[in-house]
Amino acid sequence: MLIHRSKWALILAVALLTITLTLSGCGKSSDSGTIVEGKVNVITSFYPIYEFAKAIGGEEANVINLLPTGVEPHDWTPRSQDILNASKAQLFLYNGAGLEGWVPNFLKGLGGDKEVQTVEVSQGIDLIEADGDDGHGHGEESESNSGHEGEEADHHVDPHTWVSPKFAIVMAENIKNSYIEVDPAHEATYEARYQELIGHLQALDAKFTEQLSALPNKEIVVSHQAFGYLCRDYGLTQHAIMGLSPEAEPRAQDLVALSKMVKEEGIRYIFFEELVSDKLAKTLASEAGVETLVLNPVEGLTKNQAKAGDNYFTLMEKNLQNLIQALQ
Repeated sequence: MLIHRSKWALILAVALLTITLTLSGCGKSSDSGTIVEGKVNVITSFYPIYEFAKAIGGEEANVINLLPTGVEPHDWTPRSQDILNASKAQLFLYNGAGLEGWVPNFLKGLGGDKEVQTVEVSQGIDLIEADGDDGHGHGEESESNSGHEGEEADHHVDPHTWVSPKFAIVMAENIKNSYIEVDPAHEATYEARYQELIGHLQALDAKFTEQLSALPNKEIVVSHQAFGYLCRDYGLTQHAIMGLSPEAEPRAQDLVALSKMVKEEGIRYIFFEELVSDKLAKTLASEAGVETLVLNPVEGLTKNQAKAGDNYFTLMEKNLQNLIQALQ
């Protein structure tokens, strides 16, 4: 039986993506920061933690982010200079929940006599157990992304905790507490800066709650399965082209089924993100006859975003406006 030309386009897109990911599997090395005597030296694993750590640490802290600008965190690994810097720091802050697969070996590299305190900043968050890490789990997720049933489901913890402002608040508290533990003399200043940051996060949470609850539509189609916490907290459902990692390869037949769902449900936009290839999202949008918009998982800044002064809050505000446009 002949296959429709548009289905062949989706199959070709999958093949091209596989080649692209194979060639670009290793991220660039980071530009190492410098340890500063007399300050609390903090090593962070990726951008959102870096931003929150700088906001809370203020003048008392020297914060070094391992992940370079423009690099997506799922496929990055540290170099020996990063381990050396961390061994001289007071704090190493990482997300956990499976995001940084390199952390166990990184911690071993620090040595047994290390003074650095390591903190998993996602501690205390009610983690989502999601299926579809291999890219096969889209299209039937519940609001908590655990809706698949059957023996073939492959379950993984969703690490994208920071994409929900509600859980960014928990992460900020963990960061604040870690500062106070290693530098109790400045507890009051850390607490004051934390309260200021929390005020902004709470205002952002309230805005997401109010504006998303008023929208008639609740289903979104996204590049990779990074929005489970956002969806759970604000009453949305995501259908992902790829799995929890943007390198997880989707099957062509899944993309065909997803295209059919988009048409049947009247979904008007396919969301893509800047730090990973947009080829599949744009191919799916073309096949389904819909448009594309950015939905940013805030895993890092592009070079243009860094130059423009963007941050967690500006990117999340843009996310909210694009969600409103897509769901109204």
